[in-house]
Amino acid sequence: MQEGGVPIKSWTVGVPFEDEAKEQLKNISRMPFIHQWVAAMPDVHLGKGATIGSVVPTLGAVIPAAVGVDIGCGMMAVRTSLKAGMLPENLAGVRSAIERAVPHGRTGGRRGKGRGRDKGAWANLPDDVMAAWVPLAARFDVLKEKHGVLKNTNNINHLGTLGTGNHFIEMCLDEHDSVWLMLHSGSRGVGNRIGTYFIEMAKKDMARWHIHLPDLDLAYLSEGTDHFDEYVEAVEWAQNFARINREVMMARVITAVKDTLGLAFEARMEAVNCHHNYISREHHYGQNVLVTRKGAVRARAGEMGIIPGSMGARSFIVRGLGNAESFCSCSHGAGRVMSRTRAKKLVSLEAHRQATAGVECRKDAGVIDETPSAYKPIEKVMEAQKDLVEIVYTLKQVVCVKG
Repeated sequence: MQEGGVPIKSWTVGVPFEDEAKEQLKNISRMPFIHQWVAAMPDVHLGKGATIGSVVPTLGAVIPAAVGVDIGCGMMAVRTSLKAGMLPENLAGVRSAIERAVPHGRTGGRRGKGRGRDKGAWANLPDDVMAAWVPLAARFDVLKEKHGVLKNTNNINHLGTLGTGNHFIEMCLDEHDSVWLMLHSGSRGVGNRIGTYFIEMAKKDMARWHIHLPDLDLAYLSEGTDHFDEYVEAVEWAQNFARINREVMMARVITAVKDTLGLAFEARMEAVNCHHNYISREHHYGQNVLVTRKGAVRARAGEMGIIPGSMGARSFIVRGLGNAESFCSCSHGAGRVMSRTRAKKLVSLEAHRQATAGVECRKDAGVIDETPSAYKPIEKVMEAQKDLVEIVYTLKQVVCVKG
């Protein structure tokens, strides 16, 4: 039990758990509306607003910064009928085809603005993107009317695009030599704007009501207020955008691979599409609560999830065990042990090339911050949560596209 707070339960045996992350979790545990306890996953590390790798169940309130600005960020993976032996020895053409099919990265200055067009957004909207926007359009029009700040955002022109940072698209092989396609992205520019807007709104509410917090990033919105309802409405829309975004990208990746290999194959023999930065209304320990998972995946009994490693490590398709103490959750990846700045300072280009040997991917200094040694060992992360999930497939990438 933390002084003045609820307990913190962690699944971190055998993996690094930094003191700064522990202090951040203690601050969260002292919020008056936490239900039962806070859960920390084995990939836990310091984050902006709230700890990445945390599960925060709340009653009557929500903390926008605990969700963050990459609302609905998550993973999608599909198993194909392709086998390893059907792939060419040189996969550079596959990587190039995927890079052409899905906008990725960012150009044009800060947030893609400035001179020239942002390569990470659509210049001319393809028909499939416009069709995918249709179920999102009406609700977004309502959101824009309520919140004018959302009008000038990257919304439809970011649908079906990857982004930067730790977002990626991969071709992987499982232990049976089956080929998988996997990707990681969220709600892109419009989700970022929604998150930023409501985080600031919550901070203003705290100042208006003279509420003092251990960390201003824990500013919250109380249920029963207009701001709470508006935030939940906007977040649910952004989460839907994120899920559709992954679907559009995956369809494009499948087409690109088929065209490049000149092979007809079944592409969705198994498919998983899961969030890991989001809110969800759930029932735990006798109460209907709002669960915020920041860098965590829901893992109810039998529920499928994805836990990726870094760009040179293994990834896992998992099945949830429904562990009640974790609020039926598991990690969303390996979790960082180095900040991006520290990784760029400490990891040499040669070390990065060695760590990604055998993977058709970028080997330049621009991705050093995503190199495998910047993350916790994924095998130890999986061992620490063996009572949360069971491994169904083990994947190793052979192609990795980064923004």
